[in-house]
Amino acid sequence: MMKKNYSQKIKSAGTGNRKTGTREPRRTKSSTKRYPKNYRAKKTYDSKENKLRVFALGGLEEVGRNMSVLEYGNDIIIIDMGLQFPEEDMPGIDYIIPDITYLKKKAKNIRGVIITHGHYDHIGAISHLCPQLGNPPIYTAKLTAGLIKKRHEEYSKKNPLDITIVDPEKSKVNLGKFSVEFFRVNHNIPDSFGVAVDTPMGVIAHTGDFKIDLSPIGDKPINLNRIAQIGGRGVLALMADSTDAGQSGHQLSESEITGSIEKIFAESKGRIIFGTFASLLNRIQQIITVAEENGRRVYLDGRSMNNNVEIAQNLGYIKIKKGTLIRDQKEFKRLPDHKVAVVGTGAQGEKNAVLNRIAMGEHRFIKVKPGDSVVFSSSVIPGNERTVQSLKDAFYRQKAKVYHYQHMDIHAGGHAKQEDLKLIIHLFKPKYFIPIEANHFMLQINGQVAESVGIPKENIFIANNGQIIEFSKKQNQVVGKLTSEKVPTEYVMVDGLGVGDVSAVVLRDRRMMSEDGMFVVIATVRKKTGQLVGSPDIISRGFVFMKESRELIEQARGLVKKIVGKDKKHGFDPMLLKNKLRDHVGDLLYKKTRRRPMVMPVIIEV
Repeated sequence: MMKKNYSQKIKSAGTGNRKTGTREPRRTKSSTKRYPKNYRAKKTYDSKENKLRVFALGGLEEVGRNMSVLEYGNDIIIIDMGLQFPEEDMPGIDYIIPDITYLKKKAKNIRGVIITHGHYDHIGAISHLCPQLGNPPIYTAKLTAGLIKKRHEEYSKKNPLDITIVDPEKSKVNLGKFSVEFFRVNHNIPDSFGVAVDTPMGVIAHTGDFKIDLSPIGDKPINLNRIAQIGGRGVLALMADSTDAGQSGHQLSESEITGSIEKIFAESKGRIIFGTFASLLNRIQQIITVAEENGRRVYLDGRSMNNNVEIAQNLGYIKIKKGTLIRDQKEFKRLPDHKVAVVGTGAQGEKNAVLNRIAMGEHRFIKVKPGDSVVFSSSVIPGNERTVQSLKDAFYRQKAKVYHYQHMDIHAGGHAKQEDLKLIIHLFKPKYFIPIEANHFMLQINGQVAESVGIPKENIFIANNGQIIEFSKKQNQVVGKLTSEKVPTEYVMVDGLGVGDVSAVVLRDRRMMSEDGMFVVIATVRKKTGQLVGSPDIISRGFVFMKESRELIEQARGLVKKIVGKDKKHGFDPMLLKNKLRDHVGDLLYKKTRRRPMVMPVIIEV
């Protein structure tokens, strides 16, 4: 495999301090002015100057779109810039990114962007947002930097990103009035870290996505000593991952999954097909290692899967023996079934992913055979239950043996469960607790976990996206409050090359067409008089089959003939005619069918 230099144009941050904010001039005795005793300096700064404002532009009402902001005076830092995958009622949308309306006005104040790890819900919006914000410096770990740079290559017209690599064990970075240090955590991708931000009001700790894993695969264990040290110095507020806060106990270690994977290899006589996330690099390493131990070769399928593995291998995060990977279709077909394992995307039932194409018989060369084993090596994301079940049905019908996490431990989540969260809260000992990174009900549950270990209820802030949490000094004490002030956090939808050009109105129209179809009325009229020329044309798509609904079509055509050219008092107005046709034809169709298709009048003037 040809190595690529993914560290090109990426700087490295050492253990020293780096100032990227505005530096104030040094004051000397000779430059200090003397003012009259009763002189009162006129305030030239905003009243928010000596208040710390903390808010999220995404991630507090959904899983994804993670982006947190800390602002003090003229200094801003950002933690993560992620995307959110579309919901079921968003037809045609590729993904959603945060709304940066508030930050655009203050782009010159942004001192840096901290990226905690390489998953798309934390890095997926960088190439869209950073160029709009003046390309602020990005600070992240080595693997994450490689993944960000690879994704940014898809945006060839964008300027290169300013990326600095940090060491989670050693680096410390000064960004204006903020001093940032890092602490290693575990997730299901290597090089994940949390952030401790020393602010003029106190330390704000942000866990990122994390779990406690003392025996991880291809990574170092979480640094609990470092976390305890930070907690010992005093933490004003802890922003903590809430994704698995609703689950009791401790999260499984990745090493506990290895035994289950070994059992599947021992039991399977045919091919083994794994479906997982392309970003679950620790899981991919486990599968490759066990395959090598069992004399099987591995075919990696999917562009994102191959890209991520290539980057991780070049940077030393994945170890693959020479000859393990199957390079092409010919080599795959030449090998006997018991010597082959496939790792591809699609364990969530995604329409165009590898697993779905194999199940539907649409893959270029992999067809399911009786005796094949199919492994869903991930949990089901809420909302995907039906598509995953349909996928399982398809494999069962083709006589494959199906393994999933409800049968055996073949997936370890990447997020802390309740007992892990309690330990982290005890170590940090925060005065205030801010649940983040989940739907609202998960934030509430995380707040209950914090309350159960002694955090006062009034010190737990369950915020919405954009809602400002404010910290200020009162009588030599720092006091926090959840304000009613909000910054804009509208959905910014990405559809193909379009960013933000799909509005709620467009989505509503798409939903209407997908639910009740469309009914097109084409009327040719004389430009001067508005009189109808010929008979109106009717087109129905997704509403009724025209050959079987001739009576309804003729009724609609007759109604159009009655409406067109009848309003002679006000002259001919094409827009007025369109509105009349839309309303009257829509009423007729609803009366006859109790359905409301999108009625689209087309007026051709001759």
